[in-house]
This record gives sequence, structure tokens and C-alpha cells, in this order.
Amino acid sequence: MTSTGSQPKLSQSEAFARIRLLRSPRIGPVSYRQLLGRFGSAEAALEALPDLASRGKSAYRPAPAPNIEREIAGVRNAGAKYLFHDQPDYPALLSELDSAPPIITCRGRLEIASAPCVAMVGARNASAAAMKIAREFAAELSQAGFTIVSGLARGIDGAAHEGAMPATIGVIASGIDIAYPPQHEQLQERIAAEGLLIAEQPPGTEPRGRHFPSRNRIIAGLASGTVVVEAAPKSGSLITARLAGEAGREVMAIPGSPLDTRSSGCNQLIRDGAVLVSEPSDVIELLESFTGAPRSTYRVAEEGVDFDYSELEDGDVLEGGEAVAGLLSTAPIATDELIRQSGASAASVHLALLEMELNGELERHGRGLVSLTGTSLGSNGG
Repeated sequence: MTSTGSQPKLSQSEAFARIRLLRSPRIGPVSYRQLLGRFGSAEAALEALPDLASRGKSAYRPAPAPNIEREIAGVRNAGAKYLFHDQPDYPALLSELDSAPPIITCRGRLEIASAPCVAMVGARNASAAAMKIAREFAAELSQAGFTIVSGLARGIDGAAHEGAMPATIGVIASGIDIAYPPQHEQLQERIAAEGLLIAEQPPGTEPRGRHFPSRNRIIAGLASGTVVVEAAPKSGSLITARLAGEAGREVMAIPGSPLDTRSSGCNQLIRDGAVLVSEPSDVIELLESFTGAPRSTYRVAEEGVDFDYSELEDGDVLEGGEAVAGLLSTAPIATDELIRQSGASAASVHLALLEMELNGELERHGRGLVSLTGTSLGSNGG
């Protein structure tokens, strides 16, 4: 998803329709983008949704307009504003993600997202030594012209934000008006006043477990590289590192004692191909020469498939839908593999997947993978 930077100013009605489209049932970043590509505007896409989902057991209803009116009032009351994926100020690196959030809300100085960004993440129950390292790394990197991105969690995140202030971006898993964790309320407000605060969830949304991986993809997507300071195995910080690797960004880790479980995640990252960094100058050297081809070999992204809905002809959608439905199971498979095996055009396969998603039959995973939902097996004859 790329930001054109040359889009005309959105009308109020189209902006309202975009928010409503994204808040509608079973519409995520990928399906949102495909609907805009298919119908040209959110207003037209909203009109088409009931017909697209006509195979479902019940009528499809977009998000109620009064809900969107209340959301917009909540954003305004929080002193925030909306930023859409094709507006010039939308962060360029973030826009490169297939799963980039089509709409974010933000408070603060958007221009700092245009500077080179480094994500810094790590353990919530971090050691005092790791907190000191994070604070010092962030301070030196910000003095060198980098903006530090993190998730406002306790531990490493908070230390990185404090060290980089005011050149720091906080990405939160709640609505823009919710402070989380509560002990970082003052820090979050300071970031909104001096740096930049970003939220994907609507205002009033309390953070839930499923929101944190979504937040992590934004943290990784904003930055040309991610530094993991201290992390245990299976931590959220390692999810951020994996997402950075899948996006083709640099993945870096600070090594720690093999006797401290809080360092085992970083040490594992280095074994798996992340770049070992021990000084801020290591990060600066690596990212100043970043050409889009990372030196780290940790989970490099796979190529996707481009498609154009203008390729569609009469009968393509039906043919593609039948072929795709028969190929899917609950095991994730790459969309480009479905295109190859079905023999249908890329556009018809993507539209078939979109229809299945609207009907609750399809689940999207990272890296362009899709699968049937568990509830759709019976209706698919599987």
C-alpha cells in the first residue's frame, strides 16, 4: 500500500464513508484497500457491500452511521485528528506494508515520522542495566537525527521514549483517548504534546490482547530498523522483530548474559540472523547505509502479487470463487499459490476472497496467507 501524495483533498462525505467502511464487520486493512480499488470510493463500496456479501446467511449491514458520528466526536474531543492512507503526511515506510492501517488517529507533530525512524522494544520487567542502555541508545540516536518509535509499555519502551524525548513516536493499542498502562499516563500525554502519539483503534477502545500484535506491526512498519534491547522467549518484542523482518527492515538485537532469561530472546534473534549491536554507533552505521536490502537475514518478506480489477470480465468472479473455495482449507496458503492453482485471474481470485471474508468464511494471516475459518468447513463441503 503506497501513499501517492497527490490525492485531492477528501470531501467530508468520502472521509465519513471511509471511516464507516473500515469499522464495518469483517473489513480489515487488506479488504478495505481492495474495496477502494474495486469501486473507486468508499461511498460506492458501502453501497456495494450488501450485494458482495449476498451469499451469506444473513443480510450484511455496514457500521451504523450514528456510531461513526460518535467516533468522530470522540476524536475531536481528544484533540486528535484522522490521517488516511493516501494523504501526503501518512508515513511513507508504514504505507509500504500490505497490512498498513488505512486510517490512524494521531496527536502531535506528524513531521517527526518523516525523519529516519528506529523502533526500540524490549521486556516490560526489564533489568535496570537494560533500562539504562535503552535510555542512552535512544538519546544518542535522537541526537543523531533519528526518531525513536516504541509502544509505551513499561520497561524498555518507556525508557526509550524518555531518552529520545521529544523525538519519539508512541504507538498505543487502545483508542487515542485511553492511557495505557495507567502509570504511563503522564508520559503518554507528554509524547502527544512534544512528540507524536498514534492509535489505530477508535477512541474509547480499551486495549485487548489482540490489539497488541496490530500495534506491533505499526511500530515495525514506521521504522527502517528495529532494535530489541532485552526480551524473553515468546515475548511481544519478538513479534515486533518478526514483523520488521517480514517487512524487509533491519532487525538488530543487543546481546545479554546467557544466564539471564530476559536476554535469551535477543540472543536467539542474533543466532537467527539479526544484527548484533552493542553501541548506538552500530545502529547509526547500519541504518545510514540502509538501501532497502537489509543485512539482517531474520525472516525476510516474500514477494506479493499485483492485480488490477479492470482485468475482470463477466463470469470471472463466479469462476474464480468456485475454484478458490475448493482449494482452501483451514491451513494457511499464499494468495499467489491460489492464483496459480485455480487458473483464474488475480483480480477474480482476490475478489472471491473478499466475498468470502465479508461472509465470515475467510481468515487473513500475515504475509498474504489466507485460510478458511473453522466455521466455514461445513458449508464448503470440507
